[in-house]
Parts: sequence; C-alpha cells; structure tokens
Amino acid sequence: MTLIVFNLIKRKPVMTLVANKKRYTFPLVGLLLISVMQINAQEPADALRFSWTVPGGTARQQAIGGTMGSLGGEISALYANPAGLGFYKTSDFVFTPRYSFNSTKGSFLDRTEKDNKNNFSIGTTGIVLGGSNRGGNNIRSSAFSFGVNRSADFNSQILYRGQNKTSSYSQKFLEEIQNNNLKDANAVSGDYPFGTSLAFNTFWIDTIGGSTNGNFEFQSRAMPLLAEGLLQQNTITNSGGITEFALGGAANFNEKIYVGATLGIPILRYERESTFTEADPTDDVSNKFNFASISENLRTKGVGLNLKAGVIFKPAEFFRVGLALHSPTFYSLSDNYTASVTADTEGYQGEQSQSSDYLTGSPAQFKYMLMTPYRAILSASYVLHEVEDVRNQKGFLTADIEYVNYKASSFSADQEFDNTLETKDYLKSLNATIDKTYKSAFNFRVGGELKFTTLMVRAGFAYYGNPYKNLIGEKGNRLLLSGGLGYRNKGMFIDLTYVHNMTKDVNTPYRLQYTQNVLARLKQTTGNAVLTIGFKI
Repeated sequence: MTLIVFNLIKRKPVMTLVANKKRYTFPLVGLLLISVMQINAQEPADALRFSWTVPGGTARQQAIGGTMGSLGGEISALYANPAGLGFYKTSDFVFTPRYSFNSTKGSFLDRTEKDNKNNFSIGTTGIVLGGSNRGGNNIRSSAFSFGVNRSADFNSQILYRGQNKTSSYSQKFLEEIQNNNLKDANAVSGDYPFGTSLAFNTFWIDTIGGSTNGNFEFQSRAMPLLAEGLLQQNTITNSGGITEFALGGAANFNEKIYVGATLGIPILRYERESTFTEADPTDDVSNKFNFASISENLRTKGVGLNLKAGVIFKPAEFFRVGLALHSPTFYSLSDNYTASVTADTEGYQGEQSQSSDYLTGSPAQFKYMLMTPYRAILSASYVLHEVEDVRNQKGFLTADIEYVNYKASSFSADQEFDNTLETKDYLKSLNATIDKTYKSAFNFRVGGELKFTTLMVRAGFAYYGNPYKNLIGEKGNRLLLSGGLGYRNKGMFIDLTYVHNMTKDVNTPYRLQYTQNVLARLKQTTGNAVLTIGFKI
C-alpha cells in the first residue's frame, strides 16, 4: 500500500501517510512553576542547538567555506580570528543581507515526509576603522571594528509520520506516575499541568476499573492498539536565531605577527511549536480511542557574553598560519512554556481538550544560565603573488580546523530566580546527561579565490563533525558546498555567494525510560543566497 489516508474517525486532525519525515531533539523545558520534579524534559536539546551552529558571514567568507582563521583583511575576522583585522590599513563599511531556502525530510518508521521554510536574515554587517602607524615602534598598523552577525539560524519546518507497534507517547505519562508513586487521582489531575495532568483530564490515560482513590492504578487508552500499530505524526516549527554584536581590535607587528581580540554580545531568540498526534489505525468506533495529541510552545530568549582572541604569524610573504581561541558563551536565558492536550475516546468520554493555562493561570517561566562549549581554530593560508598592494594579488588557498567540545556545555541556576536544592539537582542531572550524550568533534573548512583584475571567482567546502556519542543510533553532520563571485573597483566591492548546506540529524518524538525509543532521521537542505556590498571610507 503506497497511500494511506485517515480522518481519525470523522474528527480532526487529518493525516496522510505516504510510504516510500541536537538532530537529536533534547528539549529543555525548565518548568518550575509547581516543582522542578514536574519538568516535562530531562534531555539537553538546547545545549546542542545553541552550539552546533554554522555562523553567517560576508558573501566572500561564505564563498570560501566560512574560512577566516588566517587569511585576514576581512570584517568576518571579527567573529573567527580577530587578529585578521590587523591586515587593515584603510577603513570599510560592509552590509550583508541573505535569504535562506530550507527543506527538511523526516524518515520515521519506514516513511518519509518533506516540509519547507524560508527566511531572510542579516550576515556580517559593520565597520572597520584601520590605519597605518608612521611612528618608529614595531606596530605598523592597527584596526578597530564594530559588527553584527547572524551567528546561528534556527528556522526549520519538520514533519514525519509512521505506524508504531512498540510504544505510545502516553507511556511518558505512565512513567511519571510510576516514578512518583502516585496513587491519588487528585494529584495526577492537578500537580503535573504540562503533560500528565492534561492527559489524565482528557482521558488519554485513565484509572483502571476496580481500583479506588488513594490506591488507583492507571492505564493508557492508546496502548491496547499497539498490536495494530498506532498512527503517529509529529510536526515541529522552529524559528529564531542568534544575532551577535561584536567589538574588536587588532595590531600588526612588523608585518609578521598580528594579534587581536573581540568582545561578543549574542542576543538569542528561539521558538518551537510542536504537535504530536497518535491515532487509532482501525475503523472500530467501540475501542474507546480515536486519537490524542499534545501541542507544546516553547519560547527562549536571552543575552550572552563571550571573548575571542587570536594570533596570525606570517613567516613569509606568501604563507600565513593562525590560531584563535573562543571562550564559552555565558548566557542568561528565560523560557516561557505552554502545553495543551486533546483526546477523543469516542463513546467513552468523547473529545476533551485542556491547556496548561487552565491549571496554572499563566505560562510557565524559568530563568537559568547556559555555558556553551569553547572552541579552538588552527588555520593556514597560501597567498598567490603576495604583495603589499592587494590589487596585485592573484588569489589564495586557505583552510581551518576547528575543535569543539560539545559535552562541555552546562546549565546552572539563576540565583535570583530559583536557588532551591531541587533546581540545582535537576540541572546537575541535566549536565550529566549532556556529558553522556555528546562528545567533542572537529570541523573542517577549505576555500580559495582566483582574482582577475577587478573580478574574483571563489569556491569552498566545509564539514561539521558528528557531536553525538551514538548511544542509540543517533548521528549527525553538516556538509556545505559554496561558490561565489566578487567585484572590486574604486573603493567599492560587491560579492555574491550561494551556499548549499546539507545536514543529517535525528529527532526523538518522545523519550521513555523502560521502552526502546524510536528515532526520526532528518535530512535538512538549506540554500543560502548571500550578498555583500561594501565601501572604502
């Protein structure tokens, strides 16, 4: 059978299954409105989401694979190796708009679906003020720069569907009841307002007949249909990004050694809207389950601080080597979270809906601190026909090797918001999970340029390594292919680039303690059209 359509027995929602949709999603929903033990997440998605990123840049930098660890003379050095600013002897103003085309395929239980989302953003934009030093000291030139850059883009649309004979989302709620040894229906119906209570109040889960209050046992209305295979669907809409403001400077010592540093202030905004649905695969209207769905909305925002420092050594006119160190970014973040459940148990209790706001009166809020991984970048460049007048250079080859320790991410409590022992224990457990889930990885970037008087041709390649420890089959990587053109004449420059980004990742729709988890394997393709316009000032 190649096409299955089901209307969930004359009610919503409608699904179509076509047989032929970190990314390992680990949502941090720090919801401490009632108690930290009621948080509906114990997995470190945000730690990876906010660190496994491909920064934006100027069209020139993007065309050469994103390399800028040793080349210098480009405003993008502000975010890669600020020592590269030391090559400036004049001043530039740069503006970089870009447009992204996102397409994601999700494969789940032998079925594949596709969804799309496009967006506009700003790449590296700012000003560099450079000048030569005519004095008698060893500093031949220096430069200062202020810029803004899109250092991460979270926009994506994910859809996957399949028929599951091994587990139900409702088992999450039963595990929470079991782990907390709950026997009282009043506790189950009100004390867990972001999942279990909603499922209980809508009869997705229910008491077992014959048990009594104070000694209740609980069951799932969906699990008896696992033998036939529950029809499951997950839709996830991610939006937002990280916009980083940066202030940096560099100095040129005797045209041999270049040293620089950058202070970065990233502004983070992330929103995820998701709806997971599971439904009866049969036409039986008497089995007391038609469908159930849980919708979640998470908004995260905050501000961070980081430092970047680097050095470039030019032992010969045609050769450069660079080393840059990026400190962790220290974020102060806040989450705003709501959830709702709709379940249709047919002739038993009909269709019921309830939201977390009904039980709590307002969205849950949680403030916390996040430290992302540190980075180290080693780079080398070979310049063809290196001369002081860059107009006479013929081109270059350049490469970066970047080391990132993803498991070094960690969460901590916001002392002013919540300094309880429960919160600290929860975050300690979360950090231990990060350490067990992720590992360090290497990223590789290579690029080059050929110059024909005022015209330039560029190409590049980048590979971002797997950040997962592969505990249950999760793997991920990013491969970027890029090319572009440039024009420089009379103090003005225009660059145009296309970057083709292919990402392999995984997503877990729900995580269970006592049952094998299922993965959706994601293939995301992003096309970035980048334009940079600049002027000598």
